[in-house]
Amino acid sequence: MTDAQAQTSVGAQARERIRAGSTDPTSGLAPGLLQANLIAVPADWAFDMLLFAQRNPKPCPVIDVLEPGQVESALAPGSDLRTDIPGYRLWENGSLVDEVDDASAAWSQHPDLVSFLIGCSFTFESGLLDAGIPIRHQDAGRNVPMYSTSIACQPAGRVHGNMVVSMRPIPAHQVAEAVRITDRFPAVHGGPVHIGQPEQIGITDLHSPDFGDAPAIQDGDIPVFWACGVTPQVAIQASAPPFAITHSPGKMFITDAPEGNYRQ
Repeated sequence: MTDAQAQTSVGAQARERIRAGSTDPTSGLAPGLLQANLIAVPADWAFDMLLFAQRNPKPCPVIDVLEPGQVESALAPGSDLRTDIPGYRLWENGSLVDEVDDASAAWSQHPDLVSFLIGCSFTFESGLLDAGIPIRHQDAGRNVPMYSTSIACQPAGRVHGNMVVSMRPIPAHQVAEAVRITDRFPAVHGGPVHIGQPEQIGITDLHSPDFGDAPAIQDGDIPVFWACGVTPQVAIQASAPPFAITHSPGKMFITDAPEGNYRQ
């Protein structure tokens, strides 16, 4: 088996596990493969969403855009965006109306959805671990903590909103190395947008994230914040398209693409 075939097998196995009912966050699942956030909007909102992503590449690095109604990504042949993510959020007019583990029924009611896959920072976590940098949320068996911030994104047409960040507590002596490693992955958010002092970006309580689980912080850790692909969900709330489907925060689409293809 070639390396590419082995990686594809890992991705296919991860997606099969999700189809079988796993609803766990995907941090640490299928290490070495690219993970992605999902945002699917009606076709007449697709240009505005694409423009929003292009104007805000740090939180919204687009890695694939599917045709209206298409559910198989070229990054994972045989995949199905309706079933291959552990959790979905359904939105109507900017309000979260349901969370499901299979979006097939909702998709059938909105056959013109255009799907965007946005690179996820879970992708670079294996690189951090390889360098001996701990991933505290994995060690604690938790979802990564994510926060809405006061950092405004550049608006595009009808789409606007503030940036969401994920936070990983990093031992102080390893922060510079974490920055160096993640800077090499611009397609999955790249280097951090802020280090330390969360109040400077509008986070008032580090222990009460807006998404995910409370952080597992140890003595000597520094909070390090990366742009997050949940940003489009905050934009959905602010911009109120008639309908949208997103992933549940921390529950990603596993591709077959090796992370090395996205490392500079």
